[in-house]
Formats: sequence, structure tokens, C-alpha cells
Amino acid sequence: MSFFKAYDMRGEFGKDFTIDTVYRVGRWLPSILGARRFLIGRDMRLTSDAMRDALCAGLNEAGADVDDMGLSTTPMVYFFTAKKDYDASVMITASHNPKTNNGMKVSKRGAIPVGGDTGLGLLESRIATGKFLEPAPVPGVTRLVSYLPEYISWLKNQGLSFEGLRFAVDCSDGAAGILAHSLFDMPNDLFGSESFFLNDKPDGDFPHHSPNPLAAEAREQISALVREKKLDCGLIFDGDADRVMFVDEKGTFVQPDYLIPVIARHFLKKEPKATVIHDIRTSRGAINALKRDGAKPVMGKVGHAFAKVLMRQVNAVCGGELAGHYYFRDFVNCDSGELAALIVLSAVAEAKAKGSTFSKLMKPILRFQTTGECNFRIEDKDAALNAARQTMEATYGKPQSVADFDGIRMEYKDGWISIRKSNTEPFLRLIVEAKTADIRDAWYRLIVETFAAYQ
Repeated sequence: MSFFKAYDMRGEFGKDFTIDTVYRVGRWLPSILGARRFLIGRDMRLTSDAMRDALCAGLNEAGADVDDMGLSTTPMVYFFTAKKDYDASVMITASHNPKTNNGMKVSKRGAIPVGGDTGLGLLESRIATGKFLEPAPVPGVTRLVSYLPEYISWLKNQGLSFEGLRFAVDCSDGAAGILAHSLFDMPNDLFGSESFFLNDKPDGDFPHHSPNPLAAEAREQISALVREKKLDCGLIFDGDADRVMFVDEKGTFVQPDYLIPVIARHFLKKEPKATVIHDIRTSRGAINALKRDGAKPVMGKVGHAFAKVLMRQVNAVCGGELAGHYYFRDFVNCDSGELAALIVLSAVAEAKAKGSTFSKLMKPILRFQTTGECNFRIEDKDAALNAARQTMEATYGKPQSVADFDGIRMEYKDGWISIRKSNTEPFLRLIVEAKTADIRDAWYRLIVETFAAYQ
């Protein structure tokens, strides 16, 4: 597949793209975005330093000045793109992808994402010509900047406390390691607070597990530690810390969309009836919880490039996705795994102070049985999707409602199904959620049997 995706640029280094590709990105981006002042950051992947050098060379030759933050989390780049009023930014990362991969996430002024329809498509076509614009008469310069202390200070000043909590943090050998101890270090004290750290040294080889917390094997370490130490919860970041996920006091994975109402409550205290966004895959349990709490839920497309635009369009106070991205108006309408982690820890600590637990906090939201998101490699995705929709309607009747702006979501009294084409991989993605496991399994089998004809 192409290095240029719907949300960013990402692929296997040396196969899907090369250092020359990165240099060409740098040469073309200033003219495409009308930008002359760039902020860049990078994760700890083994190819990130070389990509930084090539990107800066291209940007400078095109006349752009570059401020280089060095090793960073992706949310740091978003935050300072807006706060320091840069024309544009590039984060060098492949997020949760395997260690052989790398990529770039591009934002323009205000930390507004640049996606396939807003610049990356044009960038791909310009690079494909093999041509360049003339070098700028006066090349730009690159300088090093240090924003990490300011970033940590901002996060710690959000008024979030988790005193009395015993928890573990898994940085996944990723970029979160540069700030985890500053944010989460809780030495055992009179309040009973205590924190434990796993894989907190950034290492692009990812020696301990995959940097993708959605993969069950990546969570085995932290789940085991939570059970062994009898902790209140554990949290795990992905490779670039734009996503965070949790396990409860039993070491059981908490599906990320279930936490959207938990996070929203922090803001609803200050802004009752606020708008909260979620993607088309979100559990009905989470949506119903938002409504019970007085929020106005708004459903959107999957992907950070769409979520950040929707946040601004509907003036949402926060939002979240099944994949573990959480968005905040106060965080320049962008996603921050670090801020989400602080808010959830604060909620768990509050529950503990009242004699409750993380699992009990989540129980009112977990009212449905879900398959989780299942992937199917299918050649003719459109035909398979349409066939599944027709089969559901022929078997169970017309749904109560259908959302069709990102694949389809068919709502029935007893549950719903979502089928959508991946924007980054050659898959159809299916979720089935229902009131009972029997209904869920029957719907799932029906759709899988329909898909079989197209595989």
C-alpha cells in the first residue's frame, strides 16, 4: 500500500519509502502548506534520527526555518504547534506500528491535521513527478528547542490528583518514557500512593513487547504486574503516547471507548450539557452513559484527522475513539494520551476514596456484549459490505437507523453492527454489539458467512 495514508504518512522503511522520500517531503511541504516556520519532533525508532536530518535538509532548502524538539511524544508536537503559533509541524513516528516502520504526522497552524484530502494527496502527486521547486534564495535554518519542562508543568497544573492510588505505568519502550516519572511517580507515603514502571526507557527495538496496546500480548506484562502487586489499575501507552489504555484491578482490559464518559465527567462538572464526540464504532453503553450524564454525544468518522475537525465544528469539550485516542478542547482540540491518563487515574482514585474499584466504576457502562473490532482481508470490500447489509436486513428486518458516513452502522433494538473499510490497511473491520452473547454471536456468524464469498 502507499506510504501516503488518509491520516498521515506511514510504512516500512526501505520498502514503502526511503530517506529520499523524506527529503522530498521536506522540499515540497512549505509550498503546499504555505508555511515557513516549522516545528518537528521524533520518536525513538531506529530510523527517526536519519529521517529528521533528511526532513530538515529538505525544509531548509525550501526556505523554511525549523525548530527541532528532539525526542518527543506526538501530543507534545500538537500542543506546541498551536501554543507557539507555528505555521506547521511534523512528528516523525509510526505510532503503534512494528519497529521496521516509520512515518510522519503533519499539522498546520493551530495543530489542524493535514490528511489525504487536505494536503497529503497533493504532496504525494508532487513527489511522484520526481521534480523540485527551485531552492530558496536564502535557505532556512534549524535550531534545537526544549519544551519538555513547560509541557510537564502544564499537565501537572490541570488540578488532577490520584493520591492514595496504587498503579502501574507501561511506556512500551516508547516516547512516553521521557515524561512518565515526572507525571506519575508516586513513592509510597502516608496516603498509600505507589506507582510502578515498566519499559520506561525509550528503545526503538521495542524489546519487551509490541508498541500497540490493542494487541493482547502487549498488555500481558502490565496485567500480570497489577495482579501480582494487587494494584488499583494499570495504564499502557503506545509508541508515541498519543494513545493510552487501561487494565482494571483484576488486570482486565478496559475497552477504550468505555472510558469516554469517565473522561467526559471531568469536564461536565464545569460545563454541564457539553458536547462530546465519539467515533462510529463506540459502544452503545458508552453513548447511553454520556446521555445519562447530561452530555450531548456527536458521532463522527474514525481517525484523528476527522476527529480534530469535528471537535472544532461542534465545539466539543472532549471526545474519544475505540482505538484509545482521547481529544480535548483544552489541549488545542487534539489527542493526548498523557492528559487522558491523568484524568482516568483521578477518576479511579476518587472511586477508591469512596470505597469502590475501577471495575465497579465501569460496570454501569458495560451493558452490552461485543465482539471487539475484527479484521477481514477482502478483495472487493464494497461488494462485501453491501452484501452484509442486505443479509442483515433480509434476516432481521430494517434497522431503526443507519449511519453511513464511514462504512455503515446499523442500529437495532437489541444491538448494532459496524462495518467499515480501513483507511490504513487492506481490511474490512467488523464490530457486533448486542444485549446478549447469543444475539451477538448469531449476528456475527451471519456476517462472517456473507464475507466468506468475497475472501
